[in-house]
Amino acid sequence: MHIIKRITPALLLLLSNSLLAANIDTSSTIRADTGKVRANRIINQSFNEIYMQNLRPSTAGQEFFDPHKTLLVADLTGNFVLLNTPKLPFFFVVYSRVNLRLFSGFGAPVKSPSYMPGGMLDFRLNKDPYNANFLSVSYTHHSNGVEGPTLHPNGTFNTDSGKFTTNFYTLTYHNGRRTDINDLIINRYDALGLELHSALVGLGYAHALKNKYGFVRLNGDWLYNIDRANTDPIDKEKKVFSNWQRIDFQFSYIADKYNDYSAVDFRKRLNVLLKYYYSFPFMKDASLMVGAGYRGQDEYNIFFQDSYAYVTIGVAAGLNFNTHRN
Repeated sequence: MHIIKRITPALLLLLSNSLLAANIDTSSTIRADTGKVRANRIINQSFNEIYMQNLRPSTAGQEFFDPHKTLLVADLTGNFVLLNTPKLPFFFVVYSRVNLRLFSGFGAPVKSPSYMPGGMLDFRLNKDPYNANFLSVSYTHHSNGVEGPTLHPNGTFNTDSGKFTTNFYTLTYHNGRRTDINDLIINRYDALGLELHSALVGLGYAHALKNKYGFVRLNGDWLYNIDRANTDPIDKEKKVFSNWQRIDFQFSYIADKYNDYSAVDFRKRLNVLLKYYYSFPFMKDASLMVGAGYRGQDEYNIFFQDSYAYVTIGVAAGLNFNTHRN
């Protein structure tokens, strides 16, 4: 009994110290986990802003040297962001893109615009928003909204009322780099993607397009974006960053069988476009735009057989290339 009485207090003291130590360790673990969650959310939020910068803008203006003279051209995209939360490393947007041309002719007709609704999922591959790596997976439907025969009886394409339909999936790898220099924030993004049309498995396309339209494409984009610090119009002691300049170079190469053109017939297989945007301080998410390019295969639905160089000038809106202010 005397031995038990001596041992019991010691055991109780040891047990009490063990429980206290366990509580301390648990609290440290909770704090570490909380800090990790907060850090991940900050990273996710930064990447979500990067995804916003890379959304397609809307443009309107005029093109010159097209084979079919126009009075107005517009590429209008409504981006509806459905998933944008720092809790998840994903970003999801659905878009409704309409490409239209107002042709110069009797009644100034808008001949069968290109309707291109779709959706895109972005997810990051690393945790460094200053050297961002991420993937985009997208689905797009492309049609001109008419139901006439795609071909004339003589085998030529019906550009007045011919049906044009295709569906495609795109996987794109993006690499970004941000540089802060005095009152400038410079973002550069390189992208390379593979575009595959469901026609490859015999689905979702106007059958007259087979072997005459590019169903496998290699797409690239080089985007250079500059934000500049300006004096706050209300509080002169503060500075705010705003859109200033953007340079965007895009290319697309048709890689599959296409009208028996050789693999190096870039005149028919390659589309390239260089655009420059300039935004004045009084312009909110809008800019002036000028560019030049070459279409080996016109992207305007049933007019895809046209190949030509062109110049474009106009305005752009919804650029979404503001960066995080903190």
